Order: sequence, then C-alpha cells, then structure tokens
Amino acid sequence: MFIPEANEFSVPFDQSFKIAGANTLPKGKFDSDKLKKTLAGYSKTMGELQRKLYAHDKHSLLLIFQAMDAAGKDGTIRAVMSGINPAGCQVYSFKQPSSQELDHDFLWRSATRLPERGRIGIFNRSYYEEVLVVRVHPEYLESQKLPECFDPDSIWEERFESICDHEKHLARNGTVVLKFWLNVSKDEQKKRFLSRLDNPEKNWKFSISDIKERGHWDRYMESYEDLLNKTSKPWAPWHAIPADNKKWMRVQVAKIITETLQSLEIDYPTVSEKEKMQFGEMRRQLNNE
Repeated sequence: MFIPEANEFSVPFDQSFKIAGANTLPKGKFDSDKLKKTLAGYSKTMGELQRKLYAHDKHSLLLIFQAMDAAGKDGTIRAVMSGINPAGCQVYSFKQPSSQELDHDFLWRSATRLPERGRIGIFNRSYYEEVLVVRVHPEYLESQKLPECFDPDSIWEERFESICDHEKHLARNGTVVLKFWLNVSKDEQKKRFLSRLDNPEKNWKFSISDIKERGHWDRYMESYEDLLNKTSKPWAPWHAIPADNKKWMRVQVAKIITETLQSLEIDYPTVSEKEKMQFGEMRRQLNNE
C-alpha cells in the first residue's frame, strides 16, 4: 500500500489537531507574480505525471476537497488542474442526495464515481458531508431510510469507521487518496460574501442559505475538527491548507499533489526485446505503402 509523505500541512494521526491553532493565512511574505509562475510550473509537471499515471495503469489518484462556503474550492480545482489533459481527469460535485442515492448507503453514490486506474478523480465535497452538514442538521437523517435500530449517539463514530475502512480498501487497491481542507477564516468568508453581493458578475454565486449556514459556524468547526482527527490516516491523510490567500493556497495544493505523484515512481511501460525486434519489419511495411 502506498503511503503519501507527510508535510507541514498534514493533519497529525494522533488526533491532536486543533482548529483554533491552525493558520488561515500563510506565514511570512510572498510575491504574487512568483506564486503565479510557481503554480504554472507545478501544473505543467502534473500534466506530464498524469500521462505517466495513465500509461502505467496501476494507480489512480483521488483528491477530496472540503471547506466552508467561499473558501475557494472551485477556483482551486480549476487553477491547479489547468495543465491536466481533460481526458485524464474527472470532477464530481456532491450536493443534496437524490431519491435513488437515498435508497443506498451513504458511501454508494461516491463509490460509483471513483477514478479508474490511470486517472485523477476529484470530489468537490464528498461523503464527508455525511459527518458535517448532516451532523450540524441531524434532522436530515430522517430522510435517509436508516434502520429503526440505528443509534443517533453512535452514528458519527460508526460513519468515521466506515469511511476509514473504505479509504483503506481504496489504498490497498492502488488508489492514492489525498484530502484537502481549505481553512478559510470567518472574517475572510464575510469579505467574500460581501464581494459576491457587491459585484453583479458574482451575484449568481450567492445564496440565502450561505448566510443561514454561516450562523452555524462554531458547530461546523467542531464537526470539522472531529472528522479531521478521526479520519486523517497514513493511507489517506488530511491537509489543512490556510485559505485566506487564494493564490498562495493553490500553490500549496499543487505542490502536495505534484510531490505525491513524483513519489509514486511511475513511468511509461517498457517494450520487450521481442517487440523491439519487430519494429524494423513494421517500419519497412509502413515505408513501402
């Protein structure tokens, strides 16, 4: 089983992570133009590595993005993956479950959208909503057709266990799982919401429900802290990325993805000597057409 290397943003596996002590802004100074060039470099390298991933055909990469509203998930996915061949990448956004999805367990709908070997799959939100928004709004459990014997006091721990087992199964079978929590501050979210209201071109991004959910901020932070601690594992680590500066945040995400792909030691398949011996005859046939 491949284990991604830890870095400065990795959520510890000893359940010691505290959101109150996590940065939402980068440390030190940075140059905006340099960040742009750095991101472009990572994107180009990622594109080259994705082609090798596809040709190697033994691993897939699953990227999971979770965050509060206006943290920058969509823009980060767009910017970071700009150098990837669209044919080698697939993005899914999980919203309110459909009636068909509610007829299955909570992991079913995401399991049907996992990336094939050789491809990069991206979940913009994911099954982690089932221990986030559903935990903040437990009344949503009423529509999930759970057995009468389910215990509302233990369901979250049981779902953490199911998630960890699921991700370990994926890792054992060649899927590399990287999870990113984009840690935006409440003040920065407020600024971005006001920007959406003030700019006509951004009005479409704003929803009344955004303000409603903002009212549950503290409860969401409690739920995030619990899930980050309970589900950050060596085979599927969480990364808490400061998100108050979008350009800097995107570089950090791209860096982690790039370095993880590089550590896989994937390469193009080699051609056997027997096949190489046939190249001469094939070349002659083509030239004689």
